[in-house]
Amino acid sequence: MDLKINNVTKLFGTQKALDDVSFSVGKGELLGFLGPNGAGKSTLMKIVTGFLPVNSGEVRIDNRKISVANTTLRKNIGYLPEHNPLYPDLFVKEYLEIAAGFYKMDNKKSRVAQMVELTGLGDEQHKKIGALSKGYRQRVGLAQALIHDPQILILDEPTTGLDPNQLEDIRSLVKTISREKTVILSSHIMQEVEAVCSRVVIINKGKIVADGSISQIRNGKLKSSQTVVVAFDRPVEQEKLLAVKNVKSAVLIDGQWEIESVGKQDVRPDIFRFAVENELILLTLVQKQQNLESVFHQLTRGNDA
Repeated sequence: MDLKINNVTKLFGTQKALDDVSFSVGKGELLGFLGPNGAGKSTLMKIVTGFLPVNSGEVRIDNRKISVANTTLRKNIGYLPEHNPLYPDLFVKEYLEIAAGFYKMDNKKSRVAQMVELTGLGDEQHKKIGALSKGYRQRVGLAQALIHDPQILILDEPTTGLDPNQLEDIRSLVKTISREKTVILSSHIMQEVEAVCSRVVIINKGKIVADGSISQIRNGKLKSSQTVVVAFDRPVEQEKLLAVKNVKSAVLIDGQWEIESVGKQDVRPDIFRFAVENELILLTLVQKQQNLESVFHQLTRGNDA
């Protein structure tokens, strides 16, 4: 199923939590949804899942409008909130059967068995949830979110507090699930998003500030400036580089200059002309590969640094 968020605005009193937010996610796409604390991520996820109404705009699933009242359409959505709400005194299998019962499923027991196998809970299904490790509790939360076979899955910080082995297991599980479903994953772990997601949307202060693929991020296309790595055959004064057209900053690191452009202007032709005019030999002139963390910092700190 396709998910479309069209011009969504949400107010809490006079505070604008979301400001004209729009993007779409297609079936089989695993979207990383990022933003600093208070940016509006959880608010938007609650709107998408039908828990919160909007002040303006709309959310559509396969061109059908979702709302708090439209419980039939909401059955197509599975949601794992950041604070996984479980009942510690229930047994794993018992809890999943209760969750399946909420959806009045005819094949309740077989569906629970499928989810136990999919999420790797076979050895834990007869234990009480309170006796499980954090990693297995997250698996139970995923199983509950998937119990009714939703076509859209919303995961809010699914790997918070997990050890490296647990984290890898959950990552692998999410990637497997995303082959057949539309998945939105929110996380503060940039390496995790970069490893599992094909596309990233970044929100800051209620507005979308970036939307692009992982390859676009690595090529610097989502940043508001370009950074190139330059090395000459002999020393060059910083003041001379800063005087070059379209150069915003120049920092010498381990014998190479990292030069940032003004805006998204490609500064490499200007550096090349500078080298020719000053009879310098260019040993290196390449665009610096970016990572998601550096792009995130630039777009959410409220400045161009």
